[in-house]
Amino acid sequence: MTQSKASPSVSFPPVIPVWFWVALLGLWGIALGLRFWGLERFNTLVFDEIYFAKFGQNYLTHTPFFDAHPPLGKYLIALGIWLKGYNPWGYRWMNALFGSSIPLLIVGIGYQLTHRCRFALLAGALAVLDGLLLVESRYGLINIYVLTFGLLGQWFVLLSSAQRRGWTHWLWLTCAGLSFGAAAATKWNSLGFLLGLYLCWGIFRLSNLSLSNFRLSQWGKSRQAEERPLNDLERNPGQSLERLSIFKLFFFIPLVGALLYRLAWIPHLLQNPEFDFVQVHPQMFGYHQRVGSGADIHPYCSNWMSWPLLLRPVSYFYQRATSLAEPMPMMGPPLPAEKAQYVYSVYATGNPPLWWGTTIAIALVLGLCLLQVFGQTVGQAGQRMSRRSPRGESSALSLYLQDQPLLIYVATSYIANLLPWLSISRCAFLYHYMPAYLFASMALAWLIDSWLSSQFLSFKILAVVLVLASIAGFVFWLPLFLGLPISPEAWQLRIWLPSWV
Repeated sequence: MTQSKASPSVSFPPVIPVWFWVALLGLWGIALGLRFWGLERFNTLVFDEIYFAKFGQNYLTHTPFFDAHPPLGKYLIALGIWLKGYNPWGYRWMNALFGSSIPLLIVGIGYQLTHRCRFALLAGALAVLDGLLLVESRYGLINIYVLTFGLLGQWFVLLSSAQRRGWTHWLWLTCAGLSFGAAAATKWNSLGFLLGLYLCWGIFRLSNLSLSNFRLSQWGKSRQAEERPLNDLERNPGQSLERLSIFKLFFFIPLVGALLYRLAWIPHLLQNPEFDFVQVHPQMFGYHQRVGSGADIHPYCSNWMSWPLLLRPVSYFYQRATSLAEPMPMMGPPLPAEKAQYVYSVYATGNPPLWWGTTIAIALVLGLCLLQVFGQTVGQAGQRMSRRSPRGESSALSLYLQDQPLLIYVATSYIANLLPWLSISRCAFLYHYMPAYLFASMALAWLIDSWLSSQFLSFKILAVVLVLASIAGFVFWLPLFLGLPISPEAWQLRIWLPSWV
């Protein structure tokens, strides 16, 4: 009895194993615990909570005010206050809930791009191990909503592009438009997530870098590919992005997003009638133009070039105490340093080993993409390496070629979220790098995953070392992420660079 071959036009995604869902649930549980534990530790407004938490309360008390950002983020803080009261839990718990979803969205995007469970979970785990994402999730600020809605929009686009037609295709497209509209209704710089998709789509279309054009057999198939034939969706799950029409990507999604953006302004403008919808935007833009830069504006202003190197984190809270039993003094003159036995400190900083690892990884990815852009004959080089390597396998370069469209997606999203800050003259902070950082983190996850699959033991060991260093760094700097009491000597031990103070 002969077995008929499946039609090449039919493609099915691989079955997701049970252990993937168990690991995903574990990541979410860790993210939730880290964000909600001790959320009320500081019974005072921290950093920009003096604006955003108060603005959220203003919506509930119908107090007029002006804000330099769109209103959606403050609506969500107001919802948290309405449900829990105007207290630390009230204006922080919504951030913690949204922040705990970011690792899940990273996993979703990573899996949708590759259909590789290990890569997706690695990307999500690195998001859990980042300190800046954790700190931003624990206070009544609005940057977490930018990340959540921006990632959600990208995920919905990838889901819709995987469905060629049908009502689910249009449902995901509509959800994508709503997500990007919600992101823009929180902060304008969130549009970098949509710009990244446009750049990636354009590169695939213009340079014919369709994932369907990449065949493992061109450089030597892996053992997995030799064991069974892969359909196009399994081999190249991201290829569906370029199938989206110009109408869907450049007209339908922005139209839905613009509609939500316009609707989001209605409650704010009804409460603050001084400016209408048209007038309020130049007022906001003018505010950002008038904000200067430098230490005289804010002591923790930083240049975009310093962000990948983690040169200037932001101190959100610092307080000395003589004992753990006494309540922390929130008002009055600070306790002299010589009398302090403990320090409560919150630093909006990344996990240094992980952060610097992502910088190296994204630099490598950008370099590989530039080789392709400037006409380097990567395919020919891969063929030569395949002939030289044992069993026809081409070590690292074949992995680069196999995952090239994934790397283009990561590189374009990184550039799209960082590039606008090159021309910004106002005071900026490390947290403005977070949208770009997420894709640098995905680049590191790809590097670790590739090395774990390498035939060379040294690469496998290096991958394990990177993971262990990220975990160790997270645990070591956790007191500064959560604001746990530590001795002044222990605090100083965690300040590695003079520019961190």
